Amino acid sequence: MLLVEYDGRNYCGFQWQAGVPTIQDELEKAILKVTGEASRVVAASRTDSGVHAKGQMVSFRTRSKLAPSTFVRALNFYLPRDIAVRGACRVGMEFDVRRHAVSREYEYKILNRPTRSPLWEGFAYFVPMKLDIEAMNQACRLLEGEHDFASFGAAIGKLRSTVRIVYEARVERKGDVVSLYMRANSFLPHQVRNTVGLLVRVGMGKAGLDEFRQVMEARKLGLAGPTAPAHGLYLVKVDYSCILEMEN
Repeated sequence: MLLVEYDGRNYCGFQWQAGVPTIQDELEKAILKVTGEASRVVAASRTDSGVHAKGQMVSFRTRSKLAPSTFVRALNFYLPRDIAVRGACRVGMEFDVRRHAVSREYEYKILNRPTRSPLWEGFAYFVPMKLDIEAMNQACRLLEGEHDFASFGAAIGKLRSTVRIVYEARVERKGDVVSLYMRANSFLPHQVRNTVGLLVRVGMGKAGLDEFRQVMEARKLGLAGPTAPAHGLYLVKVDYSCILEMEN
């Protein structure tokens, strides 16, 4: 089990795709160099192209007897500079990094000031119009609880249900940066980015709470939005019911 951090700007998402750079491909190449084994890496959350991570959790199978702390140092030696392993631990063969996760937490960063910033380019969504944080938080309170979030999803593929439990949703301002925090049992594709798009409309006074509620209750795929850019999104943390003692 690995705790992984990455800058997603140079990658076409986490999941392996032929002919394009992905986080999974880089991790698997590094594991091969360390262990001599071709191991498939599985992630707790398949982040999209351009999305960053502070606390991605991944697992893989290996016959190697290397200590977890040795894995951390060895993998970081071979990984590119925009991907790093922060910690590692051993888990049982029955452990499933995706199914055994009880919640996932995302953060979305918005640079909210009149002028753009080269230092935030690629790491925050630039919105020059001042946002009403209180109005956005009132909308966030509607998100909390168990709801059908179909209106906030994108193409759902083989998903059987669009019902999710949002444990927490809130917006905070620190200086010029506005951050949305969302923690849920799991998320639909593009759910956080579509939520941000509608919340920004609320913050700019272009949509009210009634419209926000109507979008939620419509349960129509893709109705929320517009979809906020991927580069403002960060996977912050994945929680498990068991305690994982990470070595670094």
